[in-house]
Amino acid sequence: MSGQPDEIVELVSKYTYGTWRAQKGWKKPPHIVDAEGVYFTDVTGRKLLDFSSQLMCSNLGHKNKAVIDAIIEQAKKMPYISPAYAVEVRARVSKALVEILPQGLEKIFYSTSGTEANEAALKIVMMYQKPRGAYKIISRYHSYHGSTMGSIACTGDPRRWFIEPTGKISSVIFAPDCYCYRCPFKQEYPDCGITCAEYVDYMIKNEANVAGIIVEPVVGTNGVLVPVKEYLPRLKQIAEENNVIFIADEVMSGWGRTGNWFAVDNWGVKPDILTTAKGSTGAYTPLGITATTRKIAEYFEENYFAHGHTYEAHPLAMAPVVAAINEYRRLNLFENAKKMGEYLGKRLNELKDRHASVGDVRGIGLFWALEIVKNRKTKKPFNTRADKAAGLPLMVDKVAAELNKRGVSISSWISHFVIAPPLIVNKEQIDFGVDAFDEALKVADAEVEK
Repeated sequence: MSGQPDEIVELVSKYTYGTWRAQKGWKKPPHIVDAEGVYFTDVTGRKLLDFSSQLMCSNLGHKNKAVIDAIIEQAKKMPYISPAYAVEVRARVSKALVEILPQGLEKIFYSTSGTEANEAALKIVMMYQKPRGAYKIISRYHSYHGSTMGSIACTGDPRRWFIEPTGKISSVIFAPDCYCYRCPFKQEYPDCGITCAEYVDYMIKNEANVAGIIVEPVVGTNGVLVPVKEYLPRLKQIAEENNVIFIADEVMSGWGRTGNWFAVDNWGVKPDILTTAKGSTGAYTPLGITATTRKIAEYFEENYFAHGHTYEAHPLAMAPVVAAINEYRRLNLFENAKKMGEYLGKRLNELKDRHASVGDVRGIGLFWALEIVKNRKTKKPFNTRADKAAGLPLMVDKVAAELNKRGVSISSWISHFVIAPPLIVNKEQIDFGVDAFDEALKVADAEVEK
C-alpha cells in the first residue's frame, strides 16, 4: 500500500460498506486527514467548519488534549480486561456519571454505541415487565434510536422501511410527535391541550400490555423537535399512571447540547431509564451508557440479567469520560451552549426573514434545525420521506453541496438541516457558517412556488 490519496479512497470504498445507502454511491468518499477544534481538513488541505459536530457527537471539538491524554494513560495501563472484573476506570466513571445523571438513576450498563445502549434498554424493559405480561413498546414517527433489531424497530424514519418485516422486533407501535410546525392533529399550541401527549395515554389504555415508551427528549436527526414545556412532564406522568417504563434516549441530546447535562433536565423529568453515548466521550472513543433506577436494578438481584458482550465496560472506551466531564466544566461549555445557542438562533431566524425557502427555525442550546419548504404558506416540502427512501435527489443535498463549496460541513435529512456545532464554537465561527447558509439557500429560493 502506497498510502496515496486515490488508493486510500479506493481501498475504503472497495472493502468497506458505506452505511445507509446503496453501495453504488460509495465510490469516492471524501478523504479526511486532520481535525482540530471546530474544523476538519480534507486531503487537498481544504478546511471545513464542522457545523454539525460530525454526527452530532463531537461536542468538545477535535483534539482536546485532556481527553486524549486520558485515553493514552488507560491504553498504557490496561487497554482491555473482561467485564467480569472490577477495574478502577469503571468505578471512577460510574461514580462520576451517577453524580450528573438525573436523580434516581443509579445502575449502569456500558456498551459501545447509542444503538447498543438503546438495545440494552429495550431488553431490560422486556425482562422487567415480563412478570405482568407486558411486552409492547411505544415510540414516535419522527425518531431515530439505532440500527439493531430492537432499536431500528423503534425508529420512526424511513431507514426502518428497508428491513421490514423480518429485520426487526414486531412489538413496537408508533405515536404522533410533538411537532408544532406540522402538528399531526392540525391543532395549535397552547389551545391544543397537548393532544400529542394525551393520545399516548389513549394508546396505552387501548393497546394493553405496553411495557415501555422510548422518546428522544429533543428529537435529533428527524428535525430537532423541541417539545412544548408541558409535553415531557405529562408523558412521564402518563407512563407512571400506567406502569409503563419511560426511556429517555439522550444519545444525541445529552452532554450539554441543550445547555444542560441532559435534555430532560430542562423540564425536570426523571426517566426510569436513560441512554446516552456520543458526547459522553466527545466521540473520542465509542461508548454507550444505559442507566436505570434502583427499583429496576433491584428486580435483577434475584432475576437473571440476560444481557452482555465482550466489549461491555471496555476500559479504553470508558477512559475519557471523567476527563470529558471535567472539560465540560472547565471550559464552561453549558453556559457557552446557552449563550452561543441564543446567538445562533437569532442568526438563523434572520435567514428565515430573508429566504422564502425557509419554513421553520427551531432549537435549544446549540441544537437547531432549519426546515426548508417549497411553499411557506402551505408548508409544502421540497421532498418527502418516500423521496428519501427511493434515493431521489433532495433539495437539502443541493444546499449542503453549496455549503461545502463555501467551507461548511452540515448534516441534513429530507427537508431540514441539523445545525449543532461543537460546544466550543464562538460568534465568528457561527457567523461564518450562517453567512455561508445565506448564499447556499439561494438554490432553494430559486425553486419555491410563487
